[in-house]
Amino acid sequence: MPVPKERKATIMANQNNIPYKIYLEESEMPKYWYNVRADMKNKPAPLLNPGTHEPMTAQELAGVFCDELIAQELDNDTREYPIPREIADFYKMYRPSPLVRAYCLEEKLQTPAKIYYKFEGNNTSGSHKLNSAIAQAYYAKKQGLKGVTTETGAGQWGTALSMACSYFDLDCKVFMVKVSYEQKPFRREVMRTYGASVTPSPSDTTEVGRKILAEHPGTTGSLGCAISEAVEVAVTNPGYRYVLGSVLNQVLLHQSVIGMETKIALDKYGVRPDIIIGCAGGGSNLGGLIAPFMGEKLRGEADYRIIAVEPSSCPSFTRGVYAYDFCDTGMICPLAKMYTLGSNFIPAPNHAGGLRYHGMSPILSQLYDDGYMEAVSVPQTKVFEAAEQFARVEGILPAPESSHAIRVAIDEALKCKETGEEKTIIFGLTGTGYFDMVAYEKYHEGKMDDYIPTDEELAKFAATLPKF
Repeated sequence: MPVPKERKATIMANQNNIPYKIYLEESEMPKYWYNVRADMKNKPAPLLNPGTHEPMTAQELAGVFCDELIAQELDNDTREYPIPREIADFYKMYRPSPLVRAYCLEEKLQTPAKIYYKFEGNNTSGSHKLNSAIAQAYYAKKQGLKGVTTETGAGQWGTALSMACSYFDLDCKVFMVKVSYEQKPFRREVMRTYGASVTPSPSDTTEVGRKILAEHPGTTGSLGCAISEAVEVAVTNPGYRYVLGSVLNQVLLHQSVIGMETKIALDKYGVRPDIIIGCAGGGSNLGGLIAPFMGEKLRGEADYRIIAVEPSSCPSFTRGVYAYDFCDTGMICPLAKMYTLGSNFIPAPNHAGGLRYHGMSPILSQLYDDGYMEAVSVPQTKVFEAAEQFARVEGILPAPESSHAIRVAIDEALKCKETGEEKTIIFGLTGTGYFDMVAYEKYHEGKMDDYIPTDEELAKFAATLPKF
């Protein structure tokens, strides 16, 4: 819905002529990644060796991850990591990403709230995932590796890593959650276009995959399953390492470029957010978006209301347990202390989108447990209702994952309409939904339902958590 000229003029005058899209000059671009752990009083609990239950050492992790990434993973103290020139040059292909004032959505909602979104979908991968993929591929190449293995859910991470590996001439082996592999063939073909091999998970190509298939016949898979297979392939093939697109400390570090850009753009125009909203699956997008704002909050310099939004069908924050758990279904990875539903948890097949991981980032889990942020879960029909509303007025077809944040941003804006408060809301638009048309089709045809696991189901999975 177009904004009337007189309304637009009033808004623009009140906002010091803030443009629809705020871009940064090259000289204003972030020169470093921000490590929020440096400002956390309570550091995230360390990864544990599943055999000894002792904190994992760099030497123990060396067979799975790249050396430099291990150093970043274990570093709780270094606040700023300079972005290597090669990565900064790659970023210039699609960064800075725009910070957009959602004037049309505000007008449609008739809300006094000011709504902004940071749009990360303006690159070939279609999402924010490329920010970390290029960094991890760079460090793998620098180490002299032959290739990397990984998992992917909806396909954004696999696409991003495939592109990054192609750029550095690395082999890329992707295990894609089976239900997404079948529902999103075009996403799969983009990965293959960039030279990656793509295998539906769980598969019969690995020992752990065959075990999962035997225990769960006909399973549609999960990220936990795919992680197990990718790790097995990495540790059994010389010259390969495993890389992950979310959850880990190193990934949130790389994704901090999102929040750094956002804060620089807001400071440029003197805008201070009241509410910051991000979708949450494993935590990479949310952690990246909120990083510098959370840093200010931790240091007592400012205060923000930060909201994590997750699907009701996979509610690790809102209904999970804060405990040590395996990062994968095959139970071959280290133990991480996080909000988790249990490593055996597999979302319902009708779950639309990539937010299907059983656990949450240890960093975000600690911050949530300490009360620095809040979390809500939303049913998927309400998510797609918001996605459609956003697409019709803002002109971008959002990814289902991003649409969780859109849902809550709209809800908060409508609350402002009721109270008359002029709050400033920012949310992360992680990417576009053009490969998610099967889900949109189900929504439009009334075939999408809101399956929500029962307390009894979740208790069954929670009972499998490691006990020590």
